[in-house]
Amino acid sequence: MFKLFKQARVYAPELLGVKDVLVCGEKIALIDDQIAPNLPGVEVINADGKILTPGLIDQHVHITGAGGKHGFHSLTPEIMLSEFIICGTTTVMGLLGTDGATKSLKALYAKTRSLDNEGITAYMLTSYFGIPPITITGTVLEDMILIDKVLGCKVAISDERSSFPTAKELLAILKDVHVGGLTSGKGGIMHIHLGALPTNMGILLELVEQYHFPIKNISPTHVGRTVPLFEEAIRFAKLGGMIDITTGGTKFDEPYKQVLYALEKGVSMDNMTFSSDGNAGIGLKDKDGNPAGFKKAPIDLNYKQVQKLIRDGKVPIEEAIKLITSGPAKNLSLKHKGRIRVGGDADICLFDPDFNLTDVIARGRIMMQDGKIMVYGSFEKVES
Repeated sequence: MFKLFKQARVYAPELLGVKDVLVCGEKIALIDDQIAPNLPGVEVINADGKILTPGLIDQHVHITGAGGKHGFHSLTPEIMLSEFIICGTTTVMGLLGTDGATKSLKALYAKTRSLDNEGITAYMLTSYFGIPPITITGTVLEDMILIDKVLGCKVAISDERSSFPTAKELLAILKDVHVGGLTSGKGGIMHIHLGALPTNMGILLELVEQYHFPIKNISPTHVGRTVPLFEEAIRFAKLGGMIDITTGGTKFDEPYKQVLYALEKGVSMDNMTFSSDGNAGIGLKDKDGNPAGFKKAPIDLNYKQVQKLIRDGKVPIEEAIKLITSGPAKNLSLKHKGRIRVGGDADICLFDPDFNLTDVIARGRIMMQDGKIMVYGSFEKVES
């Protein structure tokens, strides 16, 4: 029940210095310079020389797989628990993409619950790319209020596969998300997939600047596809919005370099996040350009891009890790996630001095220790 992490260099994400961290059950109970391990049954973990951070949050993963772009055989399968553990992700938000038919919201809810049962924390978005929204209960508002795991709604703009919604159609969804969030005690976001069409995110700026809708409920993602799109995203962030940089998929430059550019333009790190868009399908081609199968989009690029931001971009650890800890927690209004603090969830990652991941703790349970996965998903094949 009790776990005591001794003498780790703690980033909460702000640097707290070398501390002991006591975990009781699923919560952080105490943080101090020295904590005596005199409680009955306390498990002491020597973290001397290691970096301790909050568990990582990925707010955009196709946990039930994504719709296939090349026929039914290209549908991606569900993700497995160990895929999250190996890259330090202890909280995830699942969502649908273009496909709201073969990939259902009910299956998404079931997978969300499954990941919870297996040991991490999972949430979901209702609907998918299109308009009108698809829901479980009948409306976005009721999904927000009645389904505890639903934090918001998905929709797509500036993409040939989108429904090309108008500002008023988006406002109707935003109203449901906002009111549903107020009623259920959630923040409530409309998570917007941005394609590469030249309309960029102009309609989102219109919602804020002309209709004066609260910017905190608008959550644009894939903002780094093109340079013009990213320039509009910078403008959105300077208005107080959160912008989500996708570490996989189409991008005009490496995500960590996008962050550096935004910082130069005056955007606060507190207004940016990383997400992976992981577990979508990627088509492979042979040397002659012919189709050669498929692979799943990786989910470990958030962590790898933060590594580059620290090592190559020379950004302090306490700033860089905000992109995958306190930033997404703020965007999703997860008050007990994304920070190392007393009363917060005991989601913890340990790194060596070179910022290589060594240990993962989710809700107080050791999921990976010294680079070895300790907990696997229910149907994962584990060799003895």
